[in-house]
Amino acid sequence: MYTLAFDTTAAACSVILLQDRKTLSVWSQAMEFGQAEALIPEIKNILEKHNLDFSELGLLAVCTGPGSFTGVRASISAARAFGLACPDLTVTGVTAFDAYLPELFGDEIAEKNLVVIETKREDFYYQIFDAGLKRLTPPAAGTREDILAQLKGGRKVSIIGDGAERFLSRPSGLSLHCIKMSDGIDVYNVAACALHQFENKKTDFPKPVYLRAPDVCLK
Repeated sequence: MYTLAFDTTAAACSVILLQDRKTLSVWSQAMEFGQAEALIPEIKNILEKHNLDFSELGLLAVCTGPGSFTGVRASISAARAFGLACPDLTVTGVTAFDAYLPELFGDEIAEKNLVVIETKREDFYYQIFDAGLKRLTPPAAGTREDILAQLKGGRKVSIIGDGAERFLSRPSGLSLHCIKMSDGIDVYNVAACALHQFENKKTDFPKPVYLRAPDVCLK
């Protein structure tokens, strides 16, 4: 089965094509703006490169955020449009938290595992998982102090995400087990999480993960 996955939620645009779990083609480019303009042409390029039509895809996956308000809307709108155009195509969403989590494995997993995502503001997006990688908290936006209050207590903590560096820029008082600083989501993980959903019949029609109101102002 062919799986197409993409992500425009942060400061990049990424597209990947898999056959079963084997990567056939991947494209990713860092960009602060313009993801919406880059996404569709790159999807077209990848499919043409492998002589594939959209009707030959079995699964389409999109990262649903949190992240840039415009970036989240751009990729989810594209995924939903493809789903409308191809009714037989399974379309599913994967949160950024779930896409980061596979980077922790084996002995790197602690009693508590924090996925922390950069907001480029004072706060962070975050979610905490247990040793079995089950959700301990819902996705949320909060200050460093909000997050630390939920992690302290003597238990080992592993931290991953593009917000890890700023989160740990000051002493935390945590018993740190493993730290993985990242520049962003690996789009392969979006595809792999989607395949796991598909195989377990738990696909989730993409809905945006908004954890704070957008910043808007009148000119």
